[in-house]
Amino acid sequence: MVLFLGLQIYVLNNVPPLHQFISPIIYYLFLLWLPFSVSRLGLLFLGFLLGLSIDYFLVTPGLNTAVCLVIAYVRPFLISVLIPHDKAEFNFREPSAVAMGWVPYITYVMLLSFLFHGYISFLEWLQWGGFFDFILKTISATLISTLLAITSEVLFPRKGKLRSSGR
Repeated sequence: MVLFLGLQIYVLNNVPPLHQFISPIIYYLFLLWLPFSVSRLGLLFLGFLLGLSIDYFLVTPGLNTAVCLVIAYVRPFLISVLIPHDKAEFNFREPSAVAMGWVPYITYVMLLSFLFHGYISFLEWLQWGGFFDFILKTISATLISTLLAITSEVLFPRKGKLRSSGR
């Protein structure tokens, strides 16, 4: 989590914006890459902690905390839809392209990125901006974040860790 926070706060937030609608955000990948074995309560706690930490450094009271809690809440439902229900067929510990396959993994990342950016853009839109800006920012930020997530998956592949049989 500290690595994602440091990368977001000290590197990506200091990159000049590509456009008014495009800002690279990847800190929420921490929540997406957590092992399948993390409980729902654990996900919510880690989402709260991650969002609160980002809010502290970016001085955005509650904005990132709210969106991280939504991602942490929705993640188990989305995973249950995208992974096989046959336990013999699926025995990996964490979501990755190796574990899920590229199409389900990209779907997983893109849907949660869209939810993340849609929710955060909506909260910002309530404060200022037009509906067209809201839609454009959500779509462009989702595409950039999904591209960054896939690029990081390709450049820094995580080994597909198999679940142990309890030994």
